[in-house]
Amino acid sequence: MTTDGAPPPISTPIRPQLPAAGQRRRLVLKGMRRQVAAGRDFGRQALLDWYAVTGGDGQEDTPADDVLLLVSELLANAVMHAGGAHHILLHGTAETLRVEVADGDPAMPRPRAYQPGTPGGHGLHIVGRLADRWGVDLLADGKAVWLEVRAERLTSGQRTT
Repeated sequence: MTTDGAPPPISTPIRPQLPAAGQRRRLVLKGMRRQVAAGRDFGRQALLDWYAVTGGDGQEDTPADDVLLLVSELLANAVMHAGGAHHILLHGTAETLRVEVADGDPAMPRPRAYQPGTPGGHGLHIVGRLADRWGVDLLADGKAVWLEVRAERLTSGQRTT
């Protein structure tokens, strides 16, 4: 609300609802069925809590939908190529949302040659296109594939392109 009691103009960006140091959330997925769906729900709730944005409702494409697609891609890759995800870690700050998916396979992901119209093999291309940054960290028991999206893209309503 503004000082005169009117709602703020639509063009006013939403401020993240996070402490100064940000916040982390971790969901253990090892051994869980339906890891992609669980991870999307987990991500959707964090986006709502931290950035006051929603996605995945099928009503309208939003920047949050792009982030949920990215979450799905990382989790699907872990399920299909690494025996499943161990956990998903989200770290939200006023500047950046970071998504990490850890699995037990130390093999580095390799993007396939992009072939439009061919099923499969597009996940890392989608991640590279929609995320601001992405990479892989080796862990003692596997790897974590991570990506980052600038928070202003979420709070300003600009699609992640």
